[in-house]
Amino acid sequence: MTAHSLTASSKTCHWGYFESTTLPVLTVKSGDRVTIDTVTGAAEHLPKEPGFHIPPAVLEIHKVHRPSPGPHILTGPIYVEGAQPGMVLEVRIIDITFFQDWGFQLIIPLLGTLPYDFDRFHYSLIPIDSKAMLGTLSWGLKVPLKPFFGVMGVAPPPGWGRATSTVPQAFGGNLDNKELVAGTTLYLPIFTEGALFSCGDGHGAQGDGEVCITAIETALTGTFEFIVRDDLSFTYPRAETPTHYITMGMDPSLDECAKIALRDMIRLIGEVRGLSAENAYMLCSLAANLRVTQTVNGSKGIHCMLEKALIDPPAGA
Repeated sequence: MTAHSLTASSKTCHWGYFESTTLPVLTVKSGDRVTIDTVTGAAEHLPKEPGFHIPPAVLEIHKVHRPSPGPHILTGPIYVEGAQPGMVLEVRIIDITFFQDWGFQLIIPLLGTLPYDFDRFHYSLIPIDSKAMLGTLSWGLKVPLKPFFGVMGVAPPPGWGRATSTVPQAFGGNLDNKELVAGTTLYLPIFTEGALFSCGDGHGAQGDGEVCITAIETALTGTFEFIVRDDLSFTYPRAETPTHYITMGMDPSLDECAKIALRDMIRLIGEVRGLSAENAYMLCSLAANLRVTQTVNGSKGIHCMLEKALIDPPAGA
C-alpha cells in the first residue's frame, strides 16, 4: 500500500459535475490510500466575521472556476489502475477530519422539502469546535458533529456526458447518506476506465432528509483506501458499516426509491446467505429498516439497512 496526499486547488478541483472525460489529477494502484482535502461554498457563503479560517484554496478556486451545472466543489478525479467498466470500486473511508472551523446552512426559496413555505433566502454561519465535536447554531444550541462526505462518486458512463453533482445516480454523486462516516465502506459500480473518483460536499451534521437542502456545509479532509473488485458486479451503489449492510434507491418518487433499495437488499441477501427471494423478502419485512436518505436533490433517496449478524455465515462455515 502506498499513501498519497491530494490537496484542494484550482488544478485539482472541478465544480458541479462528474464526467468521464475529466482528466485525472492523481493515479493510484488498487489498495493505495489517499488523503484528500476538500473545500466548499461559493464566495457569498464565506464568513464575513473575522477570526474564522478560510482555506486559501477556496478563494483560488472561485477565481478560476464557476459552478456548472451543480453547486459542489469536488476534489479529483482519481484514476485507479486496473479499474474497468463492469467492476466495482470499494471505497474504504478510513478517517474524516475538519479542514476549517466553520460551516453554514442555507434556506433557498423554491428548493428543499418545503419549497413554497419560505420565500426569503436565509444564511446561517455555524462555528465548529472539532475538539469537542460540536457545532453552535445561531441561537446557541450545540449539536453533535458526525462528519461525512455528501458527495462521493465515480465518472458516469461516457455516453451520459457531463452529469450534475446535484442529483445522485448510479455512479454515486450527491448521496447525502449520513451513515457513511469514518469506518464505513462505499461500493460504487465502475462505468469508465480508471473509475475516476471525486469527492466533496463535506457535512458536519445532517438529519435523515436534509430537509432545508443543506446540512452543516463545511470543508473536510478524508482518508480513503481504494480497492478494485473484479469479483463483484452490480450496477447501483451499496455500502456497509461495521454492523450493517446498506442498499440504496434514488428516484424523484420516494415510493420508487424504496422499491429500488428493497430489491437490491433482497439480491444482497441472496448473494451473502443464499436465501431465496421469497425468504429474503420476508426477512426484510421483519428486520430491515427503510430510512429516508434525503428529500431535496431532485432524485430523493431511501436506504435499506440490515444487520450483518442476521445473514453472515457462521464463523468457520
